[in-house]
Amino acid sequence: LVRKLLERFESHPDERIRDADLRQMGIDPAAARRHFKRYCGMTFQAYQRARRMGRALVQLREGDSVIGAQLDSGYGSASGFWEAFRKVFGQAGSRSDELAVLFARWIDTPLGAMVALADDRGLHLLEFVDRRGLEREILVLRRRTGAVVLPGAHAYLDEIEENLAVYFSGKDREFSVPVVLHGSPFERSVWEALQEISAGETRSYGKLAATIGRPQAVRAVGRANG
Repeated sequence: LVRKLLERFESHPDERIRDADLRQMGIDPAAARRHFKRYCGMTFQAYQRARRMGRALVQLREGDSVIGAQLDSGYGSASGFWEAFRKVFGQAGSRSDELAVLFARWIDTPLGAMVALADDRGLHLLEFVDRRGLEREILVLRRRTGAVVLPGAHAYLDEIEENLAVYFSGKDREFSVPVVLHGSPFERSVWEALQEISAGETRSYGKLAATIGRPQAVRAVGRANG
């Protein structure tokens, strides 16, 4: 159901899909709200609004006029557009260059759906949507980056989706998307060491600790691995 709704929206991004439209598609609006909120953390209507605001933000950053972004987002008045912008981003659109945004995408895999968050620096998060603690993980990430999370399009999201498809097809195990590491200097040193391990190989926590020059920090290395 969620995938069907996402595909419908992405194929008609300028169309507002209301409850009546869902019924015509044979979808119960209440079920759509329930399932969409469970897997995406927001209702389908909220997703549409956030997606349109994300597009508006990109337009403003690229130098488009405010009126153009307003109309493309489906708002007939400037006041309505600014109010919606403030609700999503927490500040006025005139300061759009100062906003930090992590763009999110739902990605289906043979092992289950995943959520990916990325910006111009790289991939910040890639996790299964049914993982316990995911909501808190995203909240911590938002606090560390000072960013808002919006469903949207980004080249790194396209790239990680392609990388995952190739990986699960068994053709290639290499991932090309840069990863943005969030954590203490010690945690980042552990994660950087992990990235040096070739696919299919293993390392004990003891060997990892020795690799980063902290042979006595075996337990701390284990905690950094989650």
